[in-house]
Amino acid sequence: MDHKDASSNVELSDCTHVEQALNQCLASDADLDMYREALEQYPNDDSIDKEAEKHLRHKIDRRILPLLGICYFFYYVDKTTLSYAAIFGIKEDLHLQATEYSWLSSVFYFGWLVWSIPSNLIMQRTPPAWYLSINIFLWGALLMCQTATGSFTVLVVLRVLSGAFEAIADPAFMLFTSMFYKREEQPSRIAAWYAWNGIGVAGGGLIGYGIGQIRGSLSSWRYEFLIVGALCTSWGIALFILLPNSPTKIRGFTHQEKLMLIARMRSSQTGIQSNKVEWYQIREALVDYKTWLFMLMGFVSAVPNGGISNFSTLVIQGLGFDTLGTALLGIPQGVLVVIWIGLGAVANHYMPPNSRTLVCAAFMIPTMAGALGFLLAPPDAYVGRLICFYLTGSYQASFVICLSLVTSNTGGHSKRMIVSGIIWFGSCVGSIASPFFYKTSQAPSYQLGIGSLLVTNVIEFFLFFVFRFAFKWENRRKEKIRSALRESGSLGDDSEALNATAFQNLTDKENPNFVYCY
Repeated sequence: MDHKDASSNVELSDCTHVEQALNQCLASDADLDMYREALEQYPNDDSIDKEAEKHLRHKIDRRILPLLGICYFFYYVDKTTLSYAAIFGIKEDLHLQATEYSWLSSVFYFGWLVWSIPSNLIMQRTPPAWYLSINIFLWGALLMCQTATGSFTVLVVLRVLSGAFEAIADPAFMLFTSMFYKREEQPSRIAAWYAWNGIGVAGGGLIGYGIGQIRGSLSSWRYEFLIVGALCTSWGIALFILLPNSPTKIRGFTHQEKLMLIARMRSSQTGIQSNKVEWYQIREALVDYKTWLFMLMGFVSAVPNGGISNFSTLVIQGLGFDTLGTALLGIPQGVLVVIWIGLGAVANHYMPPNSRTLVCAAFMIPTMAGALGFLLAPPDAYVGRLICFYLTGSYQASFVICLSLVTSNTGGHSKRMIVSGIIWFGSCVGSIASPFFYKTSQAPSYQLGIGSLLVTNVIEFFLFFVFRFAFKWENRRKEKIRSALRESGSLGDDSEALNATAFQNLTDKENPNFVYCY
């Protein structure tokens, strides 16, 4: 097939040859046979029994979402270990000077920044569940190594390496969501595993409080690294066994359920998993303006998140609470994040179709109000400022739904991997910059840090409307292309034509049947 932009001169001569399309995309004969059988049994969406599909969807939820959720729990707890180490005496024990703590927060993302794109390409060439599991095991091992560190320099090296191994986590979670769920199902499923971010905040508080009670031969911050690292490595081993690499290899599902799992993804039109890196898709991703809008979104959402991850305990402690009280006050902060994300998922579910960007914008309002209130409240209004700080977590709901815009609006396996990597590349840059807005001289109020949160939230608010306009404009262009192709007889409306574009490795720009959601 001649891979060209559908807006110019589309070659669709082989779009009706589903067999050829599958042969091009699937390397395994067993997978090819299963896809062929799925399309024979379910040639169109009407042939799929809705009750059976509903039962299947619930079974996928029970099988996939807890695994991704627990991953995200450890993922976030791991990133907050330094925050709890700060109140457990790491600054004093390692004699950290001036901005060295901020550098420890930032260097983690340097490893992530360098390795994010290569790691995405490696995952495409390997069984993704196994690759993710090995990375989780290694980041836990490196966290345990931080227990023994005695200097700033050694800790910097270990945190850079940890960041490199964690670079694959978010793109992998997005890949598995797009692999098993239709586009309209993705926002609530991303919310389901991302909500464990909040559970991680609360769990980190509980773990931190428990570790603070240990009276052993090591400093409390060393136990923090040791215990959390051991839990992460254990989960990496468990995930290697439990997480499936593809819909055809998911254990605990009957052959018939696997066929339906494959066939029901037809409506998404985002292509199928392929182990071959398509370099033309990578080039398309790099020249697509939407890719860079996603990177900007990653940046402006990470400036608040990076600062809060590493400085939330210091901000709360600065409001007059002791060490263990500060650890406990991380629990309601995490619970509120879960509530915000849940509310966002529910709002998106019950709103009319194509309301995702509007829901995202709405959930930015509480976080902007909270940041403004924290900055303007009197210094002695401790309870009021704490409540305002808790309100800043509502942006998490917006970011979760925004991630579904990436998975739902990017076609082609290689392109989707690169775009997923680039949004987290932007997130890395924001996370590197954010700790330096929290100046030690401004403790405990951190006016510049909270101010950076407010400014980036305002940018993010308006960016959702930019996305809305862009996707609506792209859909109007697509409809003109489809009309022209139908008139010329190059594009049909039958199920075979839809199967060919759905189960071929086409990008969103190439696929004339692709419709953007917003």
